[in-house]
Amino acid sequence: MVGARGRGPVTNDGPHYPLPYAGEGAVGLGKPLRSIVHPLRSDLPIWLGAEGPKNVALTAEIADGWIPIFYSPASADMYQPWLDEGFARPGARRTREDFEIASTCHLQVTDDPGPVLDALRPSLSLYMGGMGAKEQNFHKQVFERMGYAELADRVQELYLEGRKDEATALVPDELVDQLHIVGDAAKVRDRVQEWEESGVTTLLLSLRSAAEVRSVAELLA
Repeated sequence: MVGARGRGPVTNDGPHYPLPYAGEGAVGLGKPLRSIVHPLRSDLPIWLGAEGPKNVALTAEIADGWIPIFYSPASADMYQPWLDEGFARPGARRTREDFEIASTCHLQVTDDPGPVLDALRPSLSLYMGGMGAKEQNFHKQVFERMGYAELADRVQELYLEGRKDEATALVPDELVDQLHIVGDAAKVRDRVQEWEESGVTTLLLSLRSAAEVRSVAELLA
């Protein structure tokens, strides 16, 4: 591909998307275009969302960052060999030292975590039991690798029978708490540090209001 970073006309000699197009039905008038848009940064970072071993390794090989799903410090060790495999491949784009991990979670400062965990529980049961097909649910496989295979099977069974409330009730507080940061100020600070020490460089937080964003920013400053 020529034309990257706005340095020339955009052309592509590849077999799938040749530019300009000269294949069947072409009228021969196509010209390579030069972008008139100049981005603020010439090298746009590539971040991939990946779940399984092969895709996580691929992400470490070709991308600048990784957006995992259901990541937590408790499961961080599971991913290290997959990441190392990608970093070790010839021509890998990044190393562990300059690779980004942007993990999603809900963060809430509260002295009463129970209702918050209850509100988060249905989302986990949906991904564990209600996504994809019974024979192929990639999200469910994440929980299986985390050591919750038996739980995931039962949640899926109930969910697909339409017994969603029963499925949700099976998801333990321990798992919900593991995947999110919910608790008093001291616990939140400690948990954020744990995520950072596990390799996370950015937390993509679910917050409820601008005031809460400011409050959390002050807490973690």
